[in-house]
Amino acid sequence: MTEDPITATSTRASAGRPAAPAARNTATASRWLLVWLGLLALVWFASLGTRSLVHPDEGRYASLALEMARGGDWVTPRLNGLLYFEKPALQYWIGALSFLTFGVNEFAARLWPGIAGFLTVLAVGFTAGRLWGREAGIRALAIAASTTWIVVNSHYLTLDAGLTLFLTLALCAVLLADHAGADARTRRRWIWLAWAAMAGAVLSKGLVGIVIPGAVLVFVSLWRRDLSLWRGMHWLSGLLIFFVLTAPWFVLVSLRNPGFAQFFFIHEHFTRYLTEEHQREGAWWYYLPLLLAGMLPWTGALPWLLQDGRSAADRSARRVTPRHVLIVWSVFVLVFFSASGSKLPSYILPMFPALALLLAFRLRDVPAAVLRWHLLVPALAWVIVLVASTQSARFASPATPAEVLAPLASAARVGGALFLVGAAVAWRFLGNGRITAAVLSLALGHFAATTVVLQAHNGFGQLKSAAALAAVVRPLLDADTPVFAVRTYDQTLPFYLQRNVVLVDYVDEFALGEQREPGRTIATLDDFMARWRTLPRAAAYMSPLTWVELHERGLPMRVVFQDLRRLVVVKP
Repeated sequence: MTEDPITATSTRASAGRPAAPAARNTATASRWLLVWLGLLALVWFASLGTRSLVHPDEGRYASLALEMARGGDWVTPRLNGLLYFEKPALQYWIGALSFLTFGVNEFAARLWPGIAGFLTVLAVGFTAGRLWGREAGIRALAIAASTTWIVVNSHYLTLDAGLTLFLTLALCAVLLADHAGADARTRRRWIWLAWAAMAGAVLSKGLVGIVIPGAVLVFVSLWRRDLSLWRGMHWLSGLLIFFVLTAPWFVLVSLRNPGFAQFFFIHEHFTRYLTEEHQREGAWWYYLPLLLAGMLPWTGALPWLLQDGRSAADRSARRVTPRHVLIVWSVFVLVFFSASGSKLPSYILPMFPALALLLAFRLRDVPAAVLRWHLLVPALAWVIVLVASTQSARFASPATPAEVLAPLASAARVGGALFLVGAAVAWRFLGNGRITAAVLSLALGHFAATTVVLQAHNGFGQLKSAAALAAVVRPLLDADTPVFAVRTYDQTLPFYLQRNVVLVDYVDEFALGEQREPGRTIATLDDFMARWRTLPRAAAYMSPLTWVELHERGLPMRVVFQDLRRLVVVKP
């Protein structure tokens, strides 16, 4: 098999020339890898601040962090001025520090998901390298860095990138602790890191941070009938680390806010998971299309990730191996969230780093000729995108005009072309048996294509962002001018207006905050109209239907901004 230049470490001799030293080849490979990583990091982080925040998640978590930074209360989270206990505070703390360091902007808002996603990629590459060798590490890093769902969720502000980082660190630490070459002291340190990472996961998104690792530990032990993982978890010191890191915030917020524990643990965990109260339901197969699309450009490998390329003697052994843990992890995450009564696309993100590790493991045994045919799956997917992009006008509607779709369609064509070039180069490398070079080429092509499409999303994203609205309205507001959100609410509104708004006849996720602090909101439209008439200056955000109702009732107001789905009025 032809060697990959980036991983070649053996000496080679040719007629009339001495063999090149292995150290020189290794140094050259390392330099190329650093260049590749540097370019990846540059594009990865430079693209974080080029798009406006969109409703709902990005606006919500940016506003929570911004209020914490400005208000100085690092214990009790508030959203738009109201108590908000749906999630723990770790991401709000990091977001607040980011705003204080880099200012209030989109880059600072998305910095933590960007860092978390990039560190997840590095953790996957490092772990594969330690377990299966340097070449497997490079491949795993490239696979993770180009997997669609990892890239996309690292460039949007949600909680799932941070959760995935800590869960991936816990998973990788356990795998490395159980590695054959680890001595007792090294193993103990990796296990302590796993406990600390689980604490970070719990502080990022709640009990799921301990449920996933715990369930995987149980199921993999039952499957293999091997308790070695249990015996090596250093339970006493590990639990001490876990509670030292997690308990202080939960105790403090509970002491300052009676009722927090009941709302957070019962309503936000058991009720959310077991019921459809949050109106995020989906069919049992909800995540299967997301898995297929999110795994691109490696979707074609999914059918043989469960295959075992080891010898018959190894397959007959009952001892738990990294492959067993990775399979159970991936399957459990998919089944666990598929069974939930509350579903969102990003929930299954923690399974993708495990799939990247599984793929790197399998690539050790798969011939290059076989891999060539798996390029057809992502190539076909991008060809479909290319064809669809030429018909973008067919997808236009009053709510999504053609001029908004046109930039996305153009970006899809550019992205498709970039990927097909990368796939063609990968096909050629595989023809020469250069698997690692092919993996890097395919990864680079898909990452570049995905990044181009992401950047073009900004025009479409403006339909779900208050950025353009705020640019018009902010100059019209004095420091003490109240702003109302009447019967509707855009999560990005407080962030872009740089102030909280008064909710009118609107509840949704603010039910707890409105119940605890009723004076901060207005319950009915009649109460709002009475308040509006007494104010010398005011502004209000509403839907066109609400404006028609208020106009017909004679409320004095002047429209200063309007688009297809919302408008802003001011007084006078």
